[in-house]
Amino acid sequence: MPVQGKICGLSDQTSVDTAVSHGARFIGLVFYPSSPRYIDPELAAQLASNVPDNVDKVGLFVDPDDFLIQTVLESVKLDWIQLHGSESPDRVRVIRQKFGIRVLKAVKISDKADFEEAKSYEKVADMLLFDAKAPKNMANALPGGNGLVFDWRMMQGLEFSIPWMLAGGLTAENVAEAVKISGAEIVDTSSGVESEPGRKDPAAIAAFLAALAEIER
Repeated sequence: MPVQGKICGLSDQTSVDTAVSHGARFIGLVFYPSSPRYIDPELAAQLASNVPDNVDKVGLFVDPDDFLIQTVLESVKLDWIQLHGSESPDRVRVIRQKFGIRVLKAVKISDKADFEEAKSYEKVADMLLFDAKAPKNMANALPGGNGLVFDWRMMQGLEFSIPWMLAGGLTAENVAEAVKISGAEIVDTSSGVESEPGRKDPAAIAAFLAALAEIER
C-alpha cells in the first residue's frame, strides 16, 4: 500500500492544485491566527471548493472554542478537525461528538515517554499525529510547523489501536528514511515544502509527493 501524504498549511490555489494533482491524500488548512499559514474561512472555502472527494480536507485548530470551529464549518466543509494544541482527551471527545467530524489529535514528541500521552487519546480521536516538540528555549515556536525532527527510532515496536500520522520536519530528502525507521503509513509536511514560513513551494510539494510514490513498503 502506498504511503499517503498530507500537505498542511496551504494558503493559495496553486499550492492546493499542485498537492491534489500530485497525489496528496489530505490537504491541511490552518485556522490558528498566530500561524504564518493562517487563512480565514472565506479563503479556505475558495481553496477547498474544487478539491475532489478522494482528498480529505483537514482544518487545523489550536485549543479552539466551539464558536471558532462552528464559524469555520459554516464556510468550509471539512472532513477532519485537527487539534494541535493542549486539548485534553475530554475536550477531544466533546468536539468529536458535538460537530460529528473525525478528529486528528496531534501529540508533541521529544522522548519516548511522550507516547504514553498519546495512549490517552486512542478512545476519543480517530487518528493521531506525532510531531516534534519544540524546545522551551526556541524563539517564536509554533504549536507545529517548526521544521523540527524527533528521533523516529523511538517509534519502533510501538502499537496503537487507531491510525497515526508522522510529522515534524519531513522533506522530500528525508521522508523515505523516516518511513523506513518509524513504519509510518501516512506522513504530513508543512515547513518542509516551503520557500519561507507560510509560502508553499509548488516544486517542493511535487517533489515530496513524488518521493512518497517511490517508497517501497
